[in-house]
Amino acid sequence: MAVSIDTVYQKVLAIANKEQRGYITPQEFNLFADQVQMDIFEQYFYDINQYSRIPGNSTEYSDVISLIEEKISLFKSQISLQRAGPVFAKRQDVYRIGTILYKGREVQRVNYNELVEMSKSPLIKPSESYPVFYERADGYLIRPNTIESRVVCTFTKKPLKAKWGYSVIGGNALYDATKSQDFELHASEENNLIIKILALAGIAMKDSSIYQIASAEDNKNIQQEKS
Repeated sequence: MAVSIDTVYQKVLAIANKEQRGYITPQEFNLFADQVQMDIFEQYFYDINQYSRIPGNSTEYSDVISLIEEKISLFKSQISLQRAGPVFAKRQDVYRIGTILYKGREVQRVNYNELVEMSKSPLIKPSESYPVFYERADGYLIRPNTIESRVVCTFTKKPLKAKWGYSVIGGNALYDATKSQDFELHASEENNLIIKILALAGIAMKDSSIYQIASAEDNKNIQQEKS
C-alpha cells in the first residue's frame, strides 16, 4: 500500500506551521519529497549490505533484513527484453537488475574484459547453452549473437517521482489527485517521510528547530502506539 502524498504534505504543513515557522510551497515540497523518497529507497540496499556483513546476523538481524526485503519487494518486477540493434534495450526505471534469463536459462553476467577473453577461446566461448551478458550504458549486450528473443529480466525499479498536484482555485492551491503521484514506499515509511522532509524544509528555511519539532511528533506517535 502506497503512502498518500496529500496526507504527508498536510502533516508537514501542520507541524511546520504549528509555531508559525513558515509555509512550504507545493514546489518546495515536491522537490523535498522526491529527494527523500529516493534517499529512503537507496538506504534499503545499504542497510541490507551492512546487516549481512555483521557476524551472527542470521538470528539477531534476520527480522530486520526480512522487513527491508519486504519493502524492496514492492519494487521488484519482470519484463521481456526487446532487442534494439546490438543490445537488448534498458528500461529507464530500472534501479538494479536481478537475473537475465534466456529460454528459462540464466544468462551469466560478465565484465568487458571477461567477454573479450571468452570470445577468443573456443572452450569457453558463449553459446545458447551458456549465454553471457555485459551491461552497457545503452543496454545489455548478450552473447552469442544468435539470441534474438525470449529474453526475460527480473529487476528492481525506481519509485515513481512523488508529486503533490494541485489546481489553483480562488488564488489557493487545492489538492488535485488527478495530477498527483503518491509515494510508492511501504506504508510504514509515512513518519520517516514526514521527518526527513521537515528536516530539508528546516534547512531551506534556515530553521533547524523544525526537525526537532518533527522528532518530538514522531516520538509522541511511537508512545501512543505502545500504549
